[in-house]
Amino acid sequence: MTDHRAQPECLPQEEQPMSKDESSLPAAAGAESSPGPGGQDSPPQDAEGPTLRCQVLELINDVLTDTAPEGEWARAQLRRLLTANPDEPERALLQHLITVTTTDLTDSPADDAAPHQGLRPGQDSMVPVNPRDLPASRDRRGTKRIRAVLGSRMLLTAFQPIRELPVGNVAGFEALARFVSRDGASADTWFREAAAIGLGADLEIAALHSALSAAREIPAHLFVAFNLSPATCMDPRVQALLESGQVALDRIVIELAGRVVGPELDGLMRALGPLRQRGLRLAVDGSGAGAASRDQILQLVPDIIKLDRNFIKGLIDPGEAQSLGVDVVELAEQTGAALSAEGIESQAELAAVTRAGMAVGQGYLLGRPSVHPLDWSAWIIEAATADVQGSAGYGNPGRP
Repeated sequence: MTDHRAQPECLPQEEQPMSKDESSLPAAAGAESSPGPGGQDSPPQDAEGPTLRCQVLELINDVLTDTAPEGEWARAQLRRLLTANPDEPERALLQHLITVTTTDLTDSPADDAAPHQGLRPGQDSMVPVNPRDLPASRDRRGTKRIRAVLGSRMLLTAFQPIRELPVGNVAGFEALARFVSRDGASADTWFREAAAIGLGADLEIAALHSALSAAREIPAHLFVAFNLSPATCMDPRVQALLESGQVALDRIVIELAGRVVGPELDGLMRALGPLRQRGLRLAVDGSGAGAASRDQILQLVPDIIKLDRNFIKGLIDPGEAQSLGVDVVELAEQTGAALSAEGIESQAELAAVTRAGMAVGQGYLLGRPSVHPLDWSAWIIEAATADVQGSAGYGNPGRP
């Protein structure tokens, strides 16, 4: 049997400087080169440095040498792909990545909300609201895999459709990050681990770069939502990326992932103000543990207020959540924000959010996230056949 493990000279990756290889894996939607931790496109690497193939072989080695029983299916799959592509380990790993992210990550309930937002449906409300506040492993292996993703730039983007309510037309998409993962770890885990080693902003910005590149496939009349933490929104690299022209500013929605801490508010407003004047829209959470406070909503004046499954459950089973929802609805009317529901999983929930006056909604019932361009094309064709522009402003949430 062919030994697909990494060659010895490629193994001590963590003891060598980060690769600056400009090479890329075989073309795949959303899997493009991203800025390195310094924010600029990396120059070609020195001939003496580690190659991209070494990084790929290291990742392959990590998968194949893992002994966890639950990872056996991933090891078997990767072996099959390596056998089918004996001279192209990069292609084999990319195909493995696409399968893993589709089966392990796009089927995660967490995908109906922000990719690195703190609280997910079913989590205990006492858990800290921002993943950066949660404990994360700082072991050498965790650090290596974050640096490997930043160095090799193997990031994929999944899109989930956001639909107008009640008509159901596709109004836009939310971009969700996808990573190599032998253990099916959620994107939350990746961002949390990156933040724990001081690379949180770098990973978010790399994901944004990949998502903006993939979003060029989305027609100009549909918006695209990108998730960023409040702190990363203030990074100068974000403004440069958003102004790069890959997606027009008036089609971009920035969803704040995680609660805005008091001192961040002024800086956030200063950073996003000029972009919002040029058409960029802002979405904040109006329910759940990561929700913006009433005062923050009044100061930020968001274009969209997103309401999670806790709010939806309150609509179906009236109680404390319903009174909170009434307050958020009043805030939306006061600020002129559109209301968006996320995590819609049943016809009863869809009916409830429609009665509550939600402008748009997303969830498994309305379309699961997908990394596959064929799925994107199907949604785009669906949107093209509908009268997106003629439906009471839903195609442009947050705009009068």
